[in-house]
Amino acid sequence: MPRPIQKWRLGNIDFSVWENKKEFNGGEVSFKTFSISKGYKKKEEDIWRSDVINNLRRQDIVKLQLLLNKVQDYLFFEADKENKEREDEEE
Repeated sequence: MPRPIQKWRLGNIDFSVWENKKEFNGGEVSFKTFSISKGYKKKEEDIWRSDVINNLRRQDIVKLQLLLNKVQDYLFFEADKENKEREDEEE
């Protein structure tokens, strides 16, 4: 089974970098991809599971960073603002 060439973990989130090889124009080309996985365990089960996003490329990193920043801004600022507005309307 192939192993990642590099791996980082923070809590239950893993980032892994993979070395890939492909035949191209009569030769072999090497390129890297990465995967993101999140481990979890269901309450009613005693089995660890993992959700994985595979085959991401270098150009996807910036897209992920931008989207994660948007989600972070929304969750920390906009969602709180929306909740306060709802609470004010209910009063």
